[in-house]
Amino acid sequence: MLSRQRLFWMGRPYDLPRSDAAFLRACRDNAAYHIAHCPDYAAICDHFSFRPEDLKTMDDLARIPVLPTLFFKRHALFSMPEWRMAMKVTSSGTSGSFSRIGFDWGCILAEVPMVLRLGFAHHLVSPVPSNCVVLGYKPDRDNHTGVTRTMFGLTFFSPPLRRFYALRRENGAYVPDLDGVAKALEQCARSPFPTRIVGFPSYLWFGLKRMEELGLQVQLRPRSRIILAGGWKQHADAEVDKNVLYALARKVLGIPPDHVNELFGAVEHPIFYNACERHQFHVPIYGRILIRDPATLEPLPMGQVGLIDLISPLMTATPTLSVMTDDLGWLSPGEECSCGRKSPVLHILGRVGAAGITTCAAGASELLGQGEAF
Repeated sequence: MLSRQRLFWMGRPYDLPRSDAAFLRACRDNAAYHIAHCPDYAAICDHFSFRPEDLKTMDDLARIPVLPTLFFKRHALFSMPEWRMAMKVTSSGTSGSFSRIGFDWGCILAEVPMVLRLGFAHHLVSPVPSNCVVLGYKPDRDNHTGVTRTMFGLTFFSPPLRRFYALRRENGAYVPDLDGVAKALEQCARSPFPTRIVGFPSYLWFGLKRMEELGLQVQLRPRSRIILAGGWKQHADAEVDKNVLYALARKVLGIPPDHVNELFGAVEHPIFYNACERHQFHVPIYGRILIRDPATLEPLPMGQVGLIDLISPLMTATPTLSVMTDDLGWLSPGEECSCGRKSPVLHILGRVGAAGITTCAAGASELLGQGEAF
């Protein structure tokens, strides 16, 4: 699908108006492919009377049938046989079930320029080697989660000298090693090279608090960075304001807030959303975001709170053209952010819970003749 490659190879990653025509064309091609190769997705589109040729303007993106992430946790939809896929990954499964998503080779080839272009734009790419402390899962042949793949990939923004993992597999289960993290950071502080800390914000908070309890403070090298990926999820009851987290990182590690990068994404929508210097998530050209009314699923105007609908023509192995998360959020004009980027800003409030999106997920199930409710 050349239209996808043209979109993901475009420059100026936050110039949405310049990319609108390419985005629409890629969405039309993506929808047509999934309708032709995934009978279940074709049935859903037929129920909603949606055809790819209906996408004439950017406003028409709202007409694409939206599938909740909860739907993918109950139904494995694929638009190509497994032998043609580059890989299959799963969501973290913190709710007890997980999505199974296939990645095609064309998707991988489109992701690489996207990640590199945004990595350079946000000063993540560096030729200087670094020590890596990963506050996440150590890769394992039995671990197929997308977040593990993502965190491992993030360590390559600079040449990794070594990797220390906070969550390591023992007797078939992952166990945290916060004391090991503290010792690893002490060793990194004595290294002549900078440190890259990659991982969940919850584990960064727990690790920093543990170091504070032990009376440990280190001064990491000036080019050191923290890259936060993933949310608080099962640790939501311990979540703290990001400014509190950044202040503790400065106190314990000597890393200033402008060297903390935040990422947002989902295994069902692996677009590389980077927070800007003001810690705002601007929408890049590779995706579009709609905010939908939780009751009617109708698109809401900018500034109103609703469910987050993520749209991208990236994947052809799995029909994830329009995916609705269980997060509440809203959009604001990019011009209001002082970083200079003009694309809209996504604000994430948090999860609405499974009950809030049961109806549309169960409705999609019924269309496939499954009759399963959540």
